[in-house]
Amino acid sequence: MKYETRITEEMINEYTNAGYWINKTICDYLDQAVSDYPDKEAIVDPHCRLTYAELGAMVDRLALGFLELGVQPGEAVSFQLPNWHQFIVIHFALTRIGAVSNPLIPIYRHREIGFMVNMCESRIMIIPSRFRGFDYTEMMEELAPELTSLEEIYVIGDNVPQGMKPFQELMDTPWEKKRDPRSLNDIKVDPNAVTEVIFTSGTTGEPKGVMHTHNTLVYPVLRTAGRLRLSSDDVILMASTFAHQTGFLYGVRLPTMLGCKGVYMDAWDAERGVELIEAEKVTYNMGATPFLSDLTYAPNISQRDISSLRVFVCGGASIPRKLVMDAKETLGCAISAGWGQTENALVTLNDLDDPEEKIYGTDGSILEGMEVLVVDDNGSPLPPDQEGDLLARGPADFGGYFKRRQLTEENFTPEGWFKTGDRAVMDKDGYISISGRSKDIIIRGGENIPVVEVENILHKHPKIMNAAIVAMPDERMQEKGCAYVILKEGETLTFQEMIDFLTEQKMAKQYYPERL
Repeated sequence: MKYETRITEEMINEYTNAGYWINKTICDYLDQAVSDYPDKEAIVDPHCRLTYAELGAMVDRLALGFLELGVQPGEAVSFQLPNWHQFIVIHFALTRIGAVSNPLIPIYRHREIGFMVNMCESRIMIIPSRFRGFDYTEMMEELAPELTSLEEIYVIGDNVPQGMKPFQELMDTPWEKKRDPRSLNDIKVDPNAVTEVIFTSGTTGEPKGVMHTHNTLVYPVLRTAGRLRLSSDDVILMASTFAHQTGFLYGVRLPTMLGCKGVYMDAWDAERGVELIEAEKVTYNMGATPFLSDLTYAPNISQRDISSLRVFVCGGASIPRKLVMDAKETLGCAISAGWGQTENALVTLNDLDDPEEKIYGTDGSILEGMEVLVVDDNGSPLPPDQEGDLLARGPADFGGYFKRRQLTEENFTPEGWFKTGDRAVMDKDGYISISGRSKDIIIRGGENIPVVEVENILHKHPKIMNAAIVAMPDERMQEKGCAYVILKEGETLTFQEMIDFLTEQKMAKQYYPERL
């Protein structure tokens, strides 16, 4: 498989000399963790607990198994798995032999899986037999005639249909007796080679395969850990799916890079999350705003000792001020807001000592090595506190969209700035506030509706747990705002109640949502 990336020798030299690209793979960190902490727990998932020594042995065995199956350097292997330890073992084993991980989100179905597996030309696919009531083997049987490159389907679980193979058999086979384990040491992996193709949706009509190298994945994790002062003593809880970049970087990879314990949930449940924080002495958690809200207002929060929790990183949506205040009081931990994308991981992040107004009012300041610009419609930089299109550039930037060179070129300026598609404001202190998407702003009769502002006000309503404002088409005004709300348990809300509340908040009437 040939991967055409935008990474040049000039970029490699620049970021290497600056110390941002340190030419390590995740397996270098795994080897160090196995050496330093062999008996320390590395993984706690819904099904098992593994030490670093056990994890290292499983990774090496599976790597030899992949070699036995003929997996070549640069070959993509697709796997659609929940947050189970097998996901981590597969990714690390593929990295060990220079192959490419293609993680697929468990909620994807026929249309997405068919497109993605075909685009990656995968020969091997790994799936669960069932998860959350869905039969993945049945889906793969239906898709098989369309998957032109696929040769082997490995299944985790008891139901393995004819024509598929049990993944456990691949794991239980002593490949180290058939192949010299020392041969793994002879495989030299280029840290600037593609190691991940992960798909993201967008406005282009079909999923985009984002290519990352070892260096572009290692850099943002190290910078994030540094800003949050994470160490081998931390315990990381991750419920965001591993096949999202958040879960992949900060759930799958971060614990091993630090040599600490990762605790994983394959389905988010706030009450179970509270129990795990107490039982496993979790110090760090990360997720979108609803995760923070759910945890803060979990029914069992007052009955459990969660004093070990030190920091919660929140991204993906603005954090209502009241939620920050409630979370700090209830959880007793630092709250940090951040912004990033599949294409560039975390770019901005709050420091643990930032004042509250920066946490609930911004998406953090820039991580060392990255750059951001807020520009006008002509691409000219704007002064502080003016909204514009957000550009980003630096060592966390992806290598381009897989097999879509033109799309890659369209999304980068000649100076190497990535057009994020987000609208933002930068304050005089360099903190970024995401204000919306450049391609899905609600423009009502020619006037922009401040979506985030309306959402923040709705979050103050005593009956509302979460709210989002989206555009709906209108023949006269072109677009109007529609409010989607999630209510607190047992509550009801009418459209007029919402309007009355917004009136009390003295919001301009043209900003009112016109549907609930």
